Amino acid sequence: MGHVSLDTVAPREQGTAEMMVNLYRTYSAPLSEEMIFGWHRMSMGGRRDVNDVGCYRTSDEPMQVVSGVIGAPKVHFEAPPSAQVPREMAGFIDWFKHTAPGGTEPLPAPTRAGAAHLYFESIHPFEDGNGRVGRAIAEKSLAENLGQPTLIVLAATILARRESYYHALEAASRQNEITSWLAWFGGVTIEAQRRTLALIEFLIAKAKLFDRLKGQLNERQKKTLLRMFKEGIDGFKGGLSAGKYSAIRGLLRQRRPAIW
Repeated sequence: MGHVSLDTVAPREQGTAEMMVNLYRTYSAPLSEEMIFGWHRMSMGGRRDVNDVGCYRTSDEPMQVVSGVIGAPKVHFEAPPSAQVPREMAGFIDWFKHTAPGGTEPLPAPTRAGAAHLYFESIHPFEDGNGRVGRAIAEKSLAENLGQPTLIVLAATILARRESYYHALEAASRQNEITSWLAWFGGVTIEAQRRTLALIEFLIAKAKLFDRLKGQLNERQKKTLLRMFKEGIDGFKGGLSAGKYSAIRGLLRQRRPAIW
């Protein structure tokens, strides 16, 4: 089946993968400032355009989530000033500890994970990368409640529902009533479990196909199949058209007869 070289993986993706591996290995360790800083450094993948990496933001500029044109932006959310972040994060970490299994105020798994993600995103402690670290915290919360790593594609499922995710976050950040947010988060967590099972079946089927075709594929055919499988369980958006197929294979003639 071949392999993927780390040299071909973008630093951001490699950093995020490193963060998730660390999360799964340390899921039972208490959440700490040092752990969160470490995840942030990993998720940044060595970026040099971010001033504060592995530490809380320090800029005096307001931390805002905006959209619209320059000169007339729409502010969807404004986080606490940078000077307040250390205190807010200390409160968050303390809350996370007390709501854990065995804590003084334990919460059900999906409730705690959803609230933790919203709480962290509302503080928005980093200059960039808050979403990635915040989704990791949600997965850690679920793992602590389950007593084992979740190994579900929660982050990918959230990003697949990016538009509704941002709408739900924005609505929840405007009030203390977060029932609607928790319902949305619970639904996407269940969907992540289903997507994970589908992904496992997909990978098994992929492995079986390559085993069956072993020795029958030339390099171009192998690359074509790998490129098609790269789209994952959702496949190509809009389906695999003749144009997309031609672009993948290239317009070179095959001397060796194709097997399909």
